[in-house]
Amino acid sequence: MTFQNDLLEGKTAFVTGGFSGIGAAIANALAQLGAHVVAAGVPLPEGAPDALNRAVRRVTLDVRSDDDIAAALHAFERLDIVVNCAGVISRGDEHRIDVFERVMDINLHGTMRVCTAARALLKASGGCIVNTASMLSFFGGGLVPAYSASKGAVAQLTKSLALAYAADGIRVNAIAPGWIATPLTEALQSDDGRSQAILERTPLRRWGTPDEVAQVAVFLCTPAASFMTGAIVAVDGGYLVA
Repeated sequence: MTFQNDLLEGKTAFVTGGFSGIGAAIANALAQLGAHVVAAGVPLPEGAPDALNRAVRRVTLDVRSDDDIAAALHAFERLDIVVNCAGVISRGDEHRIDVFERVMDINLHGTMRVCTAARALLKASGGCIVNTASMLSFFGGGLVPAYSASKGAVAQLTKSLALAYAADGIRVNAIAPGWIATPLTEALQSDDGRSQAILERTPLRRWGTPDEVAQVAVFLCTPAASFMTGAIVAVDGGYLVA
């Protein structure tokens, strides 16, 4: 942790996809800096570890549901930070139109739904949004056309909302994680050939951790990033430039 412990004291944050992986790491990191954090997501599979610390409040939320989003945000009197981490991937099945549409609806439309619903609260506080893009915002993915398309669109959405929301005093940025060791990448981590190819392409020669991504996301939520908006920040061990 490279930030002072009370840096976000008095701030309130809402993190979608916040029950596991990168989302949970971001929720925990925000809470450690003094923010009141609400993590939202769908219930985890039975037996999955609880990644959230006790300071983070949990709410069930499906980002495909306008009613769910409205109900979750209605509970906030003040909102300073929104982090959109809700996302799915369906390797090998995304050429089916029904699967393609589901992935797009969660990853892209869900991000837009939350941003739109939170805009008024963030305007009142002069708050910020951090979306989750990906290395596949920049590269194609033959097995994951929906995930790749959705993450490319999230990057462009971030830039567009940065322009649209600037007059409201709302900053909108995105993180673009590289190959991070999370439940979403377990299949790749366990595939020796694919994992080796990833590591050979990554200059730092290792998988990243959710906590490393969280630190960059937190930075974008702090006064240190007060003149940043519309940025897509790669957190990838150098993969993008290799």
